Amino acid sequence: MGISQMGLLRSSCSALCHGPRAASVLRPSAVLTRQISMDTQNLVARLNSSGLLRSQCLIGGKWTEAYDGKTIPVHNPATGDVLVNVPCMGGQETNDAISVAYEAFLSWSKLTAAERSKRLRKWYDLLMANKEELGQIITLEQGKPLKEAIGEVNYGAAFIEFSAEEAKRIYGDIIPSPLADRRLLVLKQPVGVVGAITPWNFPLAMITRKVGPALACGCTVVIKPSELTPLTALAAAELALQAGIPPGAVNVVFGNAPEIGDALLASRQVRKITFTGSTAVGKKLMAGAAQTVKKVSLELGGNAPCIIFDDADLEVAVRGALGTKFRNSGQTCVCANRILVQEGIYEKFAIAFSQAVQSMQVGEGFTEGVVQGPLINEAAVQKVESFVKDAVSKGAKVLLGGKRHSLGMTFYEPTVIGDIKNEMLIAR
Repeated sequence: MGISQMGLLRSSCSALCHGPRAASVLRPSAVLTRQISMDTQNLVARLNSSGLLRSQCLIGGKWTEAYDGKTIPVHNPATGDVLVNVPCMGGQETNDAISVAYEAFLSWSKLTAAERSKRLRKWYDLLMANKEELGQIITLEQGKPLKEAIGEVNYGAAFIEFSAEEAKRIYGDIIPSPLADRRLLVLKQPVGVVGAITPWNFPLAMITRKVGPALACGCTVVIKPSELTPLTALAAAELALQAGIPPGAVNVVFGNAPEIGDALLASRQVRKITFTGSTAVGKKLMAGAAQTVKKVSLELGGNAPCIIFDDADLEVAVRGALGTKFRNSGQTCVCANRILVQEGIYEKFAIAFSQAVQSMQVGEGFTEGVVQGPLINEAAVQKVESFVKDAVSKGAKVLLGGKRHSLGMTFYEPTVIGDIKNEMLIAR
């Protein structure tokens, strides 16, 4: 059985191995004119008036600047606009956030499960009531289409809804005793302060899936979101305060990532680290957490293939491969990195898939009909370019795209590449 490989980048780029000469059946993608559907400045002003667009970190229920006054800009990747300047915090601010989180833990952990559940449910309700505004913030700072961003709010809020119910179901165990005058019980108790480090690709959902369970069982949290997408974290924290989650139970700091990470690892009051991100950073966190014997939960980089066999329904396979690759412009840890196609259907699949990719509209996330937004920053574009250059230099054929989009900024053409070999970076 022959299997051909279609390697997929973590971007708007797909690659096919042993590909047919399919490029001849494809017309060049039409040049899209950038049309910003919402004026960034007006939208920022409106979100400011809603109280959800925060530009300070949250420590102990107080909106706080960096102690040394340093700031960093948050950009809209689709336009390059600076949305706001936010604090660039470090170790000192993080230590203070840990201290207030520990103080809050002493009281939050003593609340009944029913009371914690009630407040989490209120947080969920507020997230859903503000999903349009939250979606707009996600699109502004992360770039994904508004429909996808609102979908993330629904997805992210569901973690809080689930946690609100599970807060009432934290059961212990009774173990049969070998001694007649003894009872053996297992009681589950909150570990303490949790350090939660989250990525930029899902700036709400990656927070709620960590913070929801922690709060449900009585822990408090210091969140360190990505500096590329901090505004969503701040908006979610604002709604947590409105829901009655007490000051100090949820804290948000960002800025100097190494200093913040070191402070979380060194503190003996932080008893658990949860991280979603690269394997390299995950290794460092695991090693650092060992020094104070913290519990660690790591969700690290994915490298998944999508396999298409010759008995597959071609239309279903194309639709499925399109979704698993190009969601969030390919910037998703569960996206297919490459597609392996059985040789008997390789040519048909390559043509059908390329035509489907060609039909996707690229643009700013607020524009109606757009399904592909920008990559997160210039470094991401350069990484894609290096992978494409490497593949072409080793014999790959660009069937579609393969270069920066005419829209400029960090837009990259949805791309299909054929004749991929295992030695190419795109295939790994």
